[in-house]
Amino acid sequence: MNAGVLVFDGRCGFCTRSVGWLRRLDRHRRIELLPLQQPGAPARVGATVEQCLAAVRWLGTDLSQAAAAEAINAALAAALGTRVPLLVYKLTRPAQERLYQWVANNRHRLPGATPWCEHRPADCAEGLGVPKTGS
Repeated sequence: MNAGVLVFDGRCGFCTRSVGWLRRLDRHRRIELLPLQQPGAPARVGATVEQCLAAVRWLGTDLSQAAAAEAINAALAAALGTRVPLLVYKLTRPAQERLYQWVANNRHRLPGATPWCEHRPADCAEGLGVPKTGS
C-alpha cells in the first residue's frame, strides 16, 4: 500500500482534529503529516502555499499527487492499508468534492481541536507568506 505525505492547514482546529483521527487510524505510520506552515511543506508535495490553503494536499511515495477529497481518500487508503477508500471515491467523486469544498469553506466554524501550530509551535514558522486563516 502506498504511503505518503499529507499537508494540511496547521492553524485550523477542525483540520488538526481530522489529521489526529487519521493518525490514530495509521497504525503502521505510513503517513507523514505536515502543517502547511512548516517551512518547505508545500514544496514537499509539489504545491504552493495558496494551493495548500485552498485544499489539503497529498504526495504518495509513488509520486501520485492529489488534493481535496481525493487527498483525504488517498491518505485514508494508506492509513488503512486498503484501496477501498479510493474505489469509493471514484464512484462518488462529485458528491465528495462538493462536500469537501463546503467543509473547506467553513472549516473555521466547525468544531475542532487546538490548532496544530498552537499545540506544536516549533513545527510552524511565521513569515512564510502563509496568511492567517479563519477566526
